[in-house]
Amino acid sequence: MSRIAKKFIVIPNNIKITIKEQKINIEGNNGILKNTVNKQVKIILKKDKLLFEPKKKSKEGWIQAGTTSSIIKSMIIGVTIGYTKKLILFGVGYKSSIKNNILNLILGFSHPINFILPKNIIGKCLNQNEIILTSANKQLLGQVAANIRSYRPPEPYKGKGIRYSNEIIKIKETKKK
Repeated sequence: MSRIAKKFIVIPNNIKITIKEQKINIEGNNGILKNTVNKQVKIILKKDKLLFEPKKKSKEGWIQAGTTSSIIKSMIIGVTIGYTKKLILFGVGYKSSIKNNILNLILGFSHPINFILPKNIIGKCLNQNEIILTSANKQLLGQVAANIRSYRPPEPYKGKGIRYSNEIIKIKETKKK
């Protein structure tokens, strides 16, 4: 049984939630997020609280109810506060710039990389080595950051590459004779 599913979610005043069958729409300051809930989960909306229950009292039902609860909680946080990810380019000659929602990366290849950001993600470059991505959708933001990082993940000997701001890279020692 899921402990997360048994806890209710308190809805802030500035959020509007509409539930139609298995589809839920959450509207707030940062935009609108939509999601389709698993068929095994029943959502109950009471005044300013959301409750989640499985339709069948089975282990799989409680698992899906807990997953749905955490997804909708992250959607509410995204619509009110939003999420940010910071990427750092670490290496000589690595540069980044954003123009018209297109991220231009120079990562030591023979060609520059142009990465088109999705419409729900806002990107900023503080300087040539830092990229800040913001969005209301936590899943999409994480996927876009992972896609950008995949162009040049940090290598273990010098640590050169694209890394998250809070990531710790363990540097290997070189071979000695």
